[in-house]
Amino acid sequence: MGKVQLYTAKLSPPGRAVELTAKAIGLDLDVHPINLIAGDHLKPEFVKMNPQHTIPLIVDEDGTIVYDSHAIIIYLVSKYAKDDSLYPKDIATRAKINAALHFDSGVLFARLRFYLEPILYYGSPDTPQDKIDYACKAYQLLNDTLVDEYIVGNRMTLADLSCIASIASYHAIFPIDAAKYPKLAAWVQRLEKLPYYKGTNQEGAEELAAVYRDRLAQNRAGKK
Repeated sequence: MGKVQLYTAKLSPPGRAVELTAKAIGLDLDVHPINLIAGDHLKPEFVKMNPQHTIPLIVDEDGTIVYDSHAIIIYLVSKYAKDDSLYPKDIATRAKINAALHFDSGVLFARLRFYLEPILYYGSPDTPQDKIDYACKAYQLLNDTLVDEYIVGNRMTLADLSCIASIASYHAIFPIDAAKYPKLAAWVQRLEKLPYYKGTNQEGAEELAAVYRDRLAQNRAGKK
């Protein structure tokens, strides 16, 4: 039996969300690294699989192709998880998880990308404070959402695995003020205890932050 093929980058928060989910359900993936900076995602063979040329992307054993991390993690859990604890069948619970996945897609990752993309890909030397403030407002939104130990209740779900990949990347660049966002900081610490967390998420977030700082310095040096 073959493995599910995952095309991703360690720098990518959505890609790390998929890898976190696979670890949580004990699914072994065959990982194909994609270098976004070098434009691997724009090569014809990749665009043929995903016309939107985004990562992550999976190719299942039967040839099924799925892209968008939120679609992928639902697919993997629905097909390969031993139980429904990460994505319960209860309609109300599932609706709350879906809302959190959309929050990650439309707020957390979107605002981080809005800030980082000009620096990483287009040579911008600027770090507009309004963009930073707009991104970091997400901390308050998520802090206020955390009325329980996890985003949806007191058990980890796909909501947490998706959002923590984005938040870890924020945290590596703009450290969370635990005094200002105590529930958010406690939630991060809770997830950091996962045995696979460091290698699957933290290292990638730190690498993204390092690439960001290096690219920003290069951009600023080139402007002089």
